[in-house]
Amino acid sequence: MSDCILCEVSGNIATITLNRPEKLNAISYDLADTMMAVLDALEGDDAVRAVILTGAGERAFSAGADIHEFSRSVQVGTERALRDFVRRGQALTARLEAYGKPVIAAVNGIAYGGGCEITEAVHLAVASERAMFAKPEINLGMPPTFGGTQRLPRLAGRKRGLELLLTGDPFKPQRALEMGLINAVVPHHTLLEAACHMAGRIIRHSPLAARAVINAVTRGINLPIAEGLAAEGEQFARMAPTHDLREGLDAWIGRRAPHYTGA
Repeated sequence: MSDCILCEVSGNIATITLNRPEKLNAISYDLADTMMAVLDALEGDDAVRAVILTGAGERAFSAGADIHEFSRSVQVGTERALRDFVRRGQALTARLEAYGKPVIAAVNGIAYGGGCEITEAVHLAVASERAMFAKPEINLGMPPTFGGTQRLPRLAGRKRGLELLLTGDPFKPQRALEMGLINAVVPHHTLLEAACHMAGRIIRHSPLAARAVINAVTRGINLPIAEGLAAEGEQFARMAPTHDLREGLDAWIGRRAPHYTGA
C-alpha cells in the first residue's frame, strides 16, 4: 500500500496521517484511493472504535487537491476530469461523512480546499491554534468540487458560507469554531492528545449506539423533520434487540458501569 497514507492503531483508536508533507499533504489520486482502502480495512476491524485523521509535518493538514495532477485531467477533457477528480473527491468526503465509526479530524496546519472539505465531512474536528482554513478554489476559476458548496453553507449558514466560497479568503480556527466547522481550538502541542481525549469520551459507549447516532444524523439532517424522525426510529429499532441496549439499561438500573460488546 502506498506510503502517502500512514495508519497506526493504539488501543481502540486508529490514527490516519496524510503523508505528503513536501506537498503540504495535497490530495493526489493515489492518496485518495489509499485512504479509501485504509478506511475500508479499519471499518472491518472490530477492535478499532474511532479514527483520528491528521496531516504529516508542521505546516499542513492538507493544502487541498494536487493541482498539477488535476490540471492534467482537465486538459484531457471534462468527462475525464469529472471521473478522475470530482467523483473521486466526492466519494472520499461522502465516505467520511457516512463512516460507521466516529472520525475526528486533528487539523494541525493549513486546511485549504479539499483539506477544508475533509474537515467539513468528518463527524468531529479539533484544530491547532496554528491551523488556517480557506476555500480558495475560486482563485483557480472554479467552484469547490469535494462537497464544499454543499456542506460549508449547511455548517456555517448560507451567507457566511457564500462569503468564504466567493472570496477565497483564509480564516482562522476561532472563526471556524464560531461557524461550527470545528469543535475546539487547542494549543498546537496538545492537538493529538485532545483528539484522543475526544475519541475516548466516545468509545466508552456502545459502538452500535455510536453508529446509530451517526446514521440517524447523516441521513436525517437534510430531510424534512418527519422523515428524519422516521430515520431516528429505524436506528432505535436496530438497537432494540441488541445486547448493548439491554446491558445499558441493566447497568443503569443496577447503578454499575456497563460492559458493551458491540453485539
